[in-house]
Amino acid sequence: MAGAATAMDAAIRRARYDAPTSEDSAMSIHPTAIIEDGATLGAGCVIHAHAIVTRHCTLGDGVVVHPFAVIGGDPQDLGFDPATTSGVTIGARTVLREHVTVNRATKPGTATEIGADCFLMATSHVAHDGRLGDRVILANAVLLAGHVSVGERAFIGGSAAVHQFCRIGEGAMVGGLARVSLDVPPFTMVSERNALIGLNLVGLRRRGVKGAALLELKRTFRHVCRSAGNPRELAAEALASGDYPSAETQRFLQFFVGGRRGFARPRRDGDDGGGE
Repeated sequence: MAGAATAMDAAIRRARYDAPTSEDSAMSIHPTAIIEDGATLGAGCVIHAHAIVTRHCTLGDGVVVHPFAVIGGDPQDLGFDPATTSGVTIGARTVLREHVTVNRATKPGTATEIGADCFLMATSHVAHDGRLGDRVILANAVLLAGHVSVGERAFIGGSAAVHQFCRIGEGAMVGGLARVSLDVPPFTMVSERNALIGLNLVGLRRRGVKGAALLELKRTFRHVCRSAGNPRELAAEALASGDYPSAETQRFLQFFVGGRRGFARPRRDGDDGGGE
């Protein structure tokens, strides 16, 4: 046991990290955590019991990894070569709760990316090549397949599953147990199987979007998502028209320019783009 403890201490000492400069930035690593040689930890990181941070990881300042989380494991890809030099980057102050798994990227020189101030609840999973913006929340048991992109301040409800290569737009809300196989536009809400409910009005108001900007976004939602026709073409026409100048509306419309999958659409006639 003494020999095992000595080896573990040595492994922790070999891990590269920014030396704390004050008591507030002191790092805390539980003796049973595994920090592989080559991992990079920022000041003030907290690594709880039995967590694993592989050598492929770069953690920003103040990242918290809870018990039994595994960060930087190999992709669940049958064709992956373990010798590939890829990684995982975690932004500052992000919290990864119990049993969270974040797999490293599949291509050399690339990384699965988690932004700053994110909160990944227990047993959630981010597969290889995922991209999460800042302040994203994944509730318990959320499953993100490979190459999924999630915009900043999005919320994904418990046990929701997102198909590979899908995009979840900025400020979007995905309901618990939802099955998402299409892109979810920014500032919207989706539930069940790709059912677009309307705009995330509560989230928008909390961000300070109101008045003329909110009315413009509602009008844009109706035009692009409720009208007959191709959403990409409708969004392109709206961008070219110059009739939608607000920053939020511009980002909403630009979302339809990218991606490789289709878009979630409303199911119910009479949906005016509102939300709870």
